[in-house]
Amino acid sequence: MLAAINQENMVSELSAAEQQAAVKNRLREQADFSDKAVKGIKMEKLRFRQIHLDFHTSEHIPGVGLKFDKKQWQDKLLEARVNSITCFSLCHHGWSYHPTRFGRMHPHLNFNLLRAQMDACKEIDINVPVYLSAGLNYTAWHDHPEWHELDAAGRSGNPLEAGLRKICLNSPYLDYLCNLIGEAAEMFPEADGIFMDIVGQGQCCCKWCMADMFKEGLNPESEADRIAFARQTVMKYYSRATEAARLHDPAMRIFHNSGHIQCGKTGILKYFSHLELESLPTGGWGYDHYPLSAAYARKLNLDFLGMTGKFHTTWGEFGGLKHPNALRYECATMLAHGSKCSIGDQLHPNGKLDYSTYQIIGDAYREVEAKEPWCDDVTSAAAVAILSSTAVNGRSGRGTGESYSETGASRLLLEGHIHFDMIDQNMDFNACQTLVLPDDIPVNPELQVKLEAFLSNGGKLIMSGASGMKPDGAGFAIDIGATHHGLSPFQPDYVLPSPEIRPDFVKTPVVMYHPSQRIKVTGGYSLGQIFDPYFNRTYQHFCSHQHAPCQEQASGFDAGVMTGSILYFAHPVFTIYRAYGAVVYKEYILNAISRFLGEKIQLRTNLPSQGRVTLMEQPSQKRYILHLLHANTILRGGSMEHYSSPYIRPTKPLEVVEELNPVHDVKVDIKTARPIRRVALEPQGRELPFETLPGGRITIDVGSFTCHQMVVLYY
Repeated sequence: MLAAINQENMVSELSAAEQQAAVKNRLREQADFSDKAVKGIKMEKLRFRQIHLDFHTSEHIPGVGLKFDKKQWQDKLLEARVNSITCFSLCHHGWSYHPTRFGRMHPHLNFNLLRAQMDACKEIDINVPVYLSAGLNYTAWHDHPEWHELDAAGRSGNPLEAGLRKICLNSPYLDYLCNLIGEAAEMFPEADGIFMDIVGQGQCCCKWCMADMFKEGLNPESEADRIAFARQTVMKYYSRATEAARLHDPAMRIFHNSGHIQCGKTGILKYFSHLELESLPTGGWGYDHYPLSAAYARKLNLDFLGMTGKFHTTWGEFGGLKHPNALRYECATMLAHGSKCSIGDQLHPNGKLDYSTYQIIGDAYREVEAKEPWCDDVTSAAAVAILSSTAVNGRSGRGTGESYSETGASRLLLEGHIHFDMIDQNMDFNACQTLVLPDDIPVNPELQVKLEAFLSNGGKLIMSGASGMKPDGAGFAIDIGATHHGLSPFQPDYVLPSPEIRPDFVKTPVVMYHPSQRIKVTGGYSLGQIFDPYFNRTYQHFCSHQHAPCQEQASGFDAGVMTGSILYFAHPVFTIYRAYGAVVYKEYILNAISRFLGEKIQLRTNLPSQGRVTLMEQPSQKRYILHLLHANTILRGGSMEHYSSPYIRPTKPLEVVEELNPVHDVKVDIKTARPIRRVALEPQGRELPFETLPGGRITIDVGSFTCHQMVVLYY
């Protein structure tokens, strides 16, 4: 019944030209990133308090599951207020944790562990999604060398290096995997979803990929063709794996984890029932990654949850515990951004839940439980949106999907307490009041039409660097109130902001590490003057340890321009802020944005820069929920070279939360789309006085709070 069907791998008798045309058409369809793909998808409501329970267990460890005890399992989960837990069918090592007709049960497991976990949870109304590893399966990799994912040099990894290996999803392994998925769905019909992990395909040159690339008119020697075929392979995986998961229940939830939901790739979402945003702050993502990821996910019409971990570092860390305050803050951040919560744990091979782990999870989840009534069925009320350069340009900066301009823009807005959404070019621009195009978004004719319609509808546009320019770089696609004179030949150059937006401590030109666009203001307000250095640093002429100082006279070019509807920075200011993080940059940019938006700015507050603010709306309850967050994050640790060990992976410095210090005398000045009739602090249930100002703004004296405070505004 679940036997492999190879029809998708069959090649019809077409001419070479017909095959190539068919491939190109299929690739175009699979690269369709429009939001049309998400229409009609059923919204699956997730629970708020989930555990993602890793269980990747070596065959060299005995006694697997022998200390599983139903009562201990139930007691720990109930004490920690958990109401959903993802348990394992198939791990990265390739072992199944239940009897299997197609795979291999762990050699040191002598009972159906997943069934025992499932039954124990269902007795106490805890959901159980089922996990299967997709791209990593060490047992299958070891037994089937012909299934290895090979790079262009024919390598699949160093055999003397400890670690897991990728398997090619275009090989017969996909049939094997789909059998395992279908089997799990059939054996555990009461499962609350299927979680597929490590979904991705490299530029594989195994015999299966080579043969299929030749058949489809693609050139394996071309990196572009290898990438195109890898994308096609992943799309085939999505279709086959989703079909297998829903073979017995068409409504089965499914999520395919690739570590990041890349902006613009909405064409794959027809294969998803919901989203789970993996973002472990101490695992390399940092504390500003999740807000950026969630800002896009909440625009996709799918329920979603954030996924952090209890680990001090990242996945696979036995015995590692972060401070309970860190989990409290991370869960509060998830709620503030409109998502449900998931905390990653790793079960000991003996099957017993760790006492300390579920104590600290309980500290966080008891707070989540108390806040749920104000966090369910919410939508973002952000007045600002960032247009994703990743979506527009079809690329990202690293494995987490980072675009440096997006990251810089999001960090700056977060620190400036400006709530924002992230959108792609196919979404409705008019859903926001202010649109940010950060640094590197060229404007083609289609985007130009949308931007001009947005501006004519009263929208405000913030751009920087090369954003807003024609794709060929020959000037701006829309009138910004300035003439363009090309890219500056100097890197770095200097800027002296205009007095009204200049940071208080700045009286002289400030170095800007990336080149500016040369502009001269013709109509509007100049953001300041550009000063050139004496020369660029080369072996022929250099000065001191870094760059040459600025000349005494201004260059005659402007640092940017502000009109009634457009704010433009001549430098790629968001990338510069991402790279250097200088306070002088932040104050310059935020001062300009504040002057530009004026009374249209949604919120002002005296929170420190580590404070975070979001505004969500709960229409069914006729209220807004203003989330105020604060935590002190600090970089600690990092392996030292002379302490390196062949048995332990080195680590980079980690962003850590320890103390949650209270913030005092917090004040908020906010403008909402609807007039406010009542304000309360929740979950305390305390009414709060407020003052109504001209123009529909209100001021609130919140007082003091620690970590997270919800201010509920009733309309």
